[in-house]
Order: sequence, then structure tokens, then C-alpha cells
Amino acid sequence: MTGRAGPAAALLLLASVGCQSRPAPAGGAAAPATSRDVDEARAMLEAGDADGTLARLQNSGDDPEALALQGRAWAKKAASAPLPTPPPAASPLPKGAPPPAAPEFKPEERKAIDLLERAVSLRPDLASAHAALGELLAPHAIRFHEREQEAQAAHAARQREAQARRRGHAVPPEQPLPTMEPGVDYSPARVAREYSLAMRGDSGRPSVEALIGFAVKAGRLDDAELGYQELIRRVKESAEPLTKYGDFLLHEKKDPVAAIEQYRQALIWSPGDDAIRSKLADIFLTRGVDYFNEQQFAMAEAQFAEAAKYIPDKDSPQGRILIEHQAKLREIRVR
Repeated sequence: MTGRAGPAAALLLLASVGCQSRPAPAGGAAAPATSRDVDEARAMLEAGDADGTLARLQNSGDDPEALALQGRAWAKKAASAPLPTPPPAASPLPKGAPPPAAPEFKPEERKAIDLLERAVSLRPDLASAHAALGELLAPHAIRFHEREQEAQAAHAARQREAQARRRGHAVPPEQPLPTMEPGVDYSPARVAREYSLAMRGDSGRPSVEALIGFAVKAGRLDDAELGYQELIRRVKESAEPLTKYGDFLLHEKKDPVAAIEQYRQALIWSPGDDAIRSKLADIFLTRGVDYFNEQQFAMAEAQFAEAAKYIPDKDSPQGRILIEHQAKLREIRVR
């Protein structure tokens, strides 16, 4: 009986091996990736094995998930790859000409961008690919934004030196604004768009927080505000996103009135949070002192009354400021 079962078992084994090897169809076209291929490659990438991920998906064809994983694997390899070096300078270098600059992107980054862009062209709602593109391009976009800011600051400085022309002094020559390296759009607008598309394709926090973090650094405060509003929609019945949004409105958008509303909403979910109460007290105290210094005493008194609601300890630094100015207001009233 064992002898009769042997050939059948061998045939089954050979068939199984043949199915697992998935040879390319005739003509050299790559076989499409299976869900098992993608799952195994994803596990390899999450374990840090970029080379294993690429080897597992080398014959995966144009499957969007597989392309995105390959792009992420190349992005991981790029993180430890050496910086690109400038091309050889012309010999002799023309007088006054700057030496050639190093390429903006490493070859590994270019490979990653190509794969990720192919993935989203085939599946526009693939959030992981959009997020990976945003993450890869963000440092380049932030550097470009910083160079633009520096150029604009230098331009403003030259304008302030305009009077030197009338005094016969030399003015530094105008410097051109920075331009992007051809071939890849790594503008702050493009990166914000990639993070926004990633955000639409998932329901978690990472893509939203990535958009916020990038947008603040790149000076795109409207994009950051949209991110905070989305975070509040996703993280319900929690003081945390409301407090973060209030901090953003206060420190980045310089809108204390709008920040007050978010902090008050946060206190609904965390009424005993002393840190949030202190933030509100600071805003009302600052506004009260400003109105007091401008001799708008009725407005100042109203702000101090609001501040008092959030200052339980009158011996605290905030409490002492409050008591001092309320005493001054009483002196003014009795004069």
C-alpha cells in the first residue's frame, strides 16, 4: 500500500512546488503577485529586510500593492545609502561659475519614487503609497522651503540697503530664487497633497499627524489646520486633539480667540486638567494686561474676570499677576 501511494504523493508534491514557484508566463511577462507574496513581503519590510522584500517581489508585475512595497523597500535602502556627489566640474571652470551641485536625490530615492508613482497611477486610492511618497519627499520639500525663505530674506535685506545706492555704496547683486531639480516635483504643495491623499485613504492617526507635522515645518498653516480638524473628527471624546489644535491656533496662527474655544471644548472632556486651565488663564491674563496698558480698563477687567475662573491658586505666578492688576483697577475706579 505504501508503494502504491508513493508516486501519487510525489506528483502532488511536484504540482505544489510548481504552483509556488510561479514561473513567468511565456514571452517573459512577470506573473502577478499573489496576496501571499504581498503579505510575506510586507512582513519582511516591517522586520527591516528591504533586500528580502525586493527579492520576494521581483517577479510581481504591475500589482499596485507590490509596487508600493518595493518603493518603500527602496526608500528604506536610501536612508542608509551615501549622499550623492556632485558631477565632475568642467575643466577649466568658467570664471565666476559656481561648481556643480550634488544631485537632489540619491539613486535609491529615484527608484523608490518611480515605483511609488507607478503604484498610485494604477491605484489612486492606495494610501500607503501616498504616505510613503510624502515621507520620502518631505525632507527635500522642507529644504526647498527653507532656501526660498532665505532667498526672500536676502531680497528684503537688499531692499533695505537701497539707500546705500544713493550714498554711492555697492549693493550685493541679486541672487536667483532656488529652483527644483528637474524630474521630480518635491514642492511643499505636492508633499501636502500626498499626505492629504494618504489621509483620505485610511482612518487612522499617522497620516493626519504626518500632514500636520510637515505642513507646520513648510509654513503651510492652512493645510495643518485641516489636519487638526480631521484629527478631532477621528479622535472623538478626547481632550488631546482639541488641546493640540488650540496650541496650534495660539502659537502658529496667532489667534488666541480661536484657541480659547478649543481649550474650552477640551475641558468638557477633561474638566480637571490643570494644564489646559493654565493655558486659558495665560491667554486671558495676557489680553487683560494688554488692554490695561492701552488704558482700556473695562475690557481689561472683563479679561481678568475670565482669567480668575481658571486660576485656583492665587499665590501662583498667574494668581499674583491677576491680583496685582485687579487691585490697580480698583484704585483707578475710586479716583
